[in-house]
Amino acid sequence: MNKKMLELGNNRSIIRELFEFSKIQKEKYGADKVYDFTLGNPSVPPHKAIDETIIELLNTKAPSYNHGYTSAPGDNEVRKAIADDLNKRFGTNYKFTNFYMTCGAAASLCITLKALTESNTDEILAMAPYFTEYKVFVEAAGATFGIVPANETFGINFAELDKMINKNTKAIIVNSPNNPSGVVYSEDELKKFAELLLKKEKEFNHSVYLICDEPYREIVYDGLKVPHIPSIYHNTVICYSYSKCLSLPGDRIGYILVPDQVDDSKDLYAACLGAGRALGYVCAPSLYQKVIERCATLTSDMNEYKKNRDLLYNGLKKVGFECVYPQGAFYLFVKSPEADANKFMEKAKKYNIVIVPSDGFGVKGYVRLAYCVSSKVIIDSMPAFEKLYNEYK
Repeated sequence: MNKKMLELGNNRSIIRELFEFSKIQKEKYGADKVYDFTLGNPSVPPHKAIDETIIELLNTKAPSYNHGYTSAPGDNEVRKAIADDLNKRFGTNYKFTNFYMTCGAAASLCITLKALTESNTDEILAMAPYFTEYKVFVEAAGATFGIVPANETFGINFAELDKMINKNTKAIIVNSPNNPSGVVYSEDELKKFAELLLKKEKEFNHSVYLICDEPYREIVYDGLKVPHIPSIYHNTVICYSYSKCLSLPGDRIGYILVPDQVDDSKDLYAACLGAGRALGYVCAPSLYQKVIERCATLTSDMNEYKKNRDLLYNGLKKVGFECVYPQGAFYLFVKSPEADANKFMEKAKKYNIVIVPSDGFGVKGYVRLAYCVSSKVIIDSMPAFEKLYNEYK
């Protein structure tokens, strides 16, 4: 028995543990009496064209077209549709051969990490706060996971990053809009980041890759635009998922983008094919590939998330909590009134508020609230949050 895998199987992520706890509480008290902010499960419905496209495909195409194998890296026409969409939006010149279709962003990350990692001396960095599963993915690929400490604004901590990049650093994972903070890295920050990486590449005489985890790219507010990082730094690989922008988390469809300007791009792309083969990820779901071909330019209605962001942020600020203002994604990072966020989480449970402590995200003293819930849940939760806050007065 693989002891590491046994440990992972017996110990779910804190997010999943709390999600299961909330289900038990809902059975006990009623769904409307439990305020579950644990899971980043999109609450807005998929764009209506998704279901319409599925029905059309099922009614007009042969079963072998909808459900049969595609080429290992994905259907050519699907990848071309994605390339055309990005080229129009970002002024790029991608070809279908730059894309590898995957079972969502998690598969994209695992494949890319496996493709890049050669030995356990290789190091992959992530900037805190980071998505909890990065550590699992990196260590499963055989690399060492390094955490760049967060700064006060949860932007890029250049002072610490400069110290931490070393001769063993193979790649850095970037997540913007960020889960859990909702922070979006600015173009100026990313340009400064690129300058630092170029300096480090010369210093250590090897490539340092950026692995951009971008499932929230389209979920931004207040007229903000998310910079296209491959246009800023040459050694950038994109790991993308349609789970959030099209509200398809359970259908597991995404892609890896390896631009031509990446160092050894053809070899890296081939290594991704090999990693996908070794990990058993060959052929992403065929039907949903065909759906993406026709719906690549669409998104779900993001206005509901902005409404929820404003309701939750303004509501908790009024109660007295300190919150990080989310520029994107659908998470609110709230400062715990006590140093131990786990103790705060346990106190919140008394009021049937289920929130995620920040320790698993590489930061102490905060909790994450996923506001991809109904607006009613947020409104109804405010009296409970007020009672919780009053415990600390």
